[in-house]
Parts: sequence; structure tokens; C-alpha cells
Amino acid sequence: MGRSLLIAVGLVTAYYLLPLDRYGAGGTSVMLLAGLLVVVAVFVWEIRTIVRSPHPRLKAVEALAATLLLFLVLFASAYYLLDRAAPGSFTEPLSRTDALYFTLTTFSTVGFGDIAARSETGRVMAMLQMAGGLLLVGFAARVLASAVQAGLRRKGSTTPETRADPGGSGGSRGSEGPEGTGRCRHCGHCPHCGHPAGPDRAGDAAGAE
Repeated sequence: MGRSLLIAVGLVTAYYLLPLDRYGAGGTSVMLLAGLLVVVAVFVWEIRTIVRSPHPRLKAVEALAATLLLFLVLFASAYYLLDRAAPGSFTEPLSRTDALYFTLTTFSTVGFGDIAARSETGRVMAMLQMAGGLLLVGFAARVLASAVQAGLRRKGSTTPETRADPGGSGGSRGSEGPEGTGRCRHCGHCPHCGHPAGPDRAGDAAGAE
């Protein structure tokens, strides 16, 4: 969980420190499309690391947190850039905190109404965020759960190998009788094929008579 916290702090810090004011109206759309591709690439990479991780459940939590935070910071940046490039796109001018606030209320479907998209571009971006949020919560969470199951199966398949007897034949020798008899100490049968052990078995029968 410490890694998830560091990722969150790093993304929010970058959001407040990056010089977003340099981008124009065209740069907003390009940045949003490029950012969405980055979110998808990070998500695919996280799935692969979950499958290979020795702790897939913990890795899935970190992956979901990182993908979600990157998604939210991306749209907050896009809203902030849109308001700078086209003033009046929202009901009030947006600071970086206002843009992040609007992103969170849109994602959580709370929608207090104090800030709303007024321009067509702003509304399209809000609809993209809503659709992406639904996919992230539904489809992405399901994919991560499947990756966790695959990681657990992979981890379970390697466990017997690590527990194998380094001596090789130690497990089979434990079921044999005294060394050299080739018999099971319990039933007198060969421990490998299940048949009577031959002369030794016959000798025991003769002695019993």
C-alpha cells in the first residue's frame, strides 16, 4: 500500500507542477488522446506484472489505484487546459483544484451542480470521462480479477516443485522395508508395482507353516 500512496502523491504533485498553461486549444485534444493511450498501455503492463507477481492480490490493488489516479489526473488536466484555451467552457473559471474537484464529482456521479460544463467540447469531454469511468470500474476491475486468478494458479503450479525432496528417491524409500528386501514394511508387496516381492514373500509363507 505504501507504493500506491507514493504513486498518488507523485501524480498529484506532477499535476500541480507541470506547465500546463503552455498548451493551446489543439494541444488539449492531443494531450487527452495521448493520455488515454498511456492509461491503456499502463493497464496492459500492470496485468502482465500481476500474473507474474508472487503477490498478485496486492499487485492488483496497486494496479487499480495507479490506473484510476492516472485517469483522473488526465481528465483534470484536460478540463483545466480547455478552460484556459476556451474561457467560458464551464460555469466558472477553473483553477487546478477546481478542475480536479469537477473530475472527482463527475467520476463519483455526485454532481453537486456548482461547476458544470457549458460548452459542447466540455460536455463531450465529460461524457468521455463518464464512459471511461464505467469501463474502469466494471471491465477493468473484472480483468484485474482474472489476472489475479491467473497469478494464483501460476504461483500454485510452482509450489510442488519447491517442496520436492532434494534426494530424489527419499519419498519411495520411506515406504520400503529393511534395506535389500524390496518389500513394503506393511503389506509385504513391492512398493513400486504392487505385486508380491517374490522369494522373500514365499519364504515368509513357508516359515508360517
